[in-house]
Amino acid sequence: MIDRRIALAGLLGAIALPARAQPLAYRIIPEKVADGLWVVRGVDAPIAMANGGAIANITILATEGGTVLVDCGPSLRYGVALKQAAQALTGQPVVRVYLTHLHPDHIYGAAAFAPGIVAATPQLANLLKSEGAGFSDGMYRLLGDWMRGTEFTPPGAILTADHETFGARRFRLLPLAGHSPADLAILDEASGTLIAGDLVFHDRAPSTPHADLEKWHDSLKTLEALGHKRVVPGHGPVDPTPATAIVQTRDWLDWLAATLRASVIAGDDNVAAGNVMIPARFATLQAARYELQRSVAHLYPGLEAELLPRIDAGR
Repeated sequence: MIDRRIALAGLLGAIALPARAQPLAYRIIPEKVADGLWVVRGVDAPIAMANGGAIANITILATEGGTVLVDCGPSLRYGVALKQAAQALTGQPVVRVYLTHLHPDHIYGAAAFAPGIVAATPQLANLLKSEGAGFSDGMYRLLGDWMRGTEFTPPGAILTADHETFGARRFRLLPLAGHSPADLAILDEASGTLIAGDLVFHDRAPSTPHADLEKWHDSLKTLEALGHKRVVPGHGPVDPTPATAIVQTRDWLDWLAATLRASVIAGDDNVAAGNVMIPARFATLQAARYELQRSVAHLYPGLEAELLPRIDAGR
């Protein structure tokens, strides 16, 4: 029997890409950020056929004990390309792949690596058991042949300590929450670089499909106090300062929370709430309107239940 996702990928690839002479290929371009640390920038756009879903930032770290990756992209095809590029860059095999959270643009490249080197916190590992495979069909529908051969691979290494060391390079592990129910941020102590995953966005509006805004706010406070030098956000350009991207992320989330609450109280429907004026200070944020409208879909029902209780409740 033909796997329906393989069939779907082939069909969508045939429909959308009939004239390609060469197989689909990701361009992995590491940009040096600090000594022994590079970032592969994701496209500042939604997941789409045009970008192959390569929208998340991926971090490559060179250590005496081998190459370390933070996140691994949206597909087996991406993971294979990332592995080859990272090992060519450092001259060392990949020995650890950290997953920062459950979203598919960050995790499906794990299929290119031995499960034993793919690591997640206990909270994330449990979440991935129930949710990890569920994104797959949607990714195949969005990306077609980019996803060929991709199957979700659960992490084989569970992170229980507050740090890991490879060679002389020590990584502080920070299990947090807010962007999702289980987020992992990593502080590379050698370079003072905070690799924040999707807890921090920079010059791109944050996404909220699994967000708890109060917990996210608390996590940003934790990150702000670490004493780091720079930030690698989950999306958007690297922040060469300790706080600019963190403050920008918090500012958007605070504005979003207040604006959506005001819209519910005013009786606005979803369409009106998604079309409110976005403040000028967010003019540089990519995908701002898109993420505002997605956040209405994600958060509005809960706010309506909280702020507009049924008049017959409690009878």
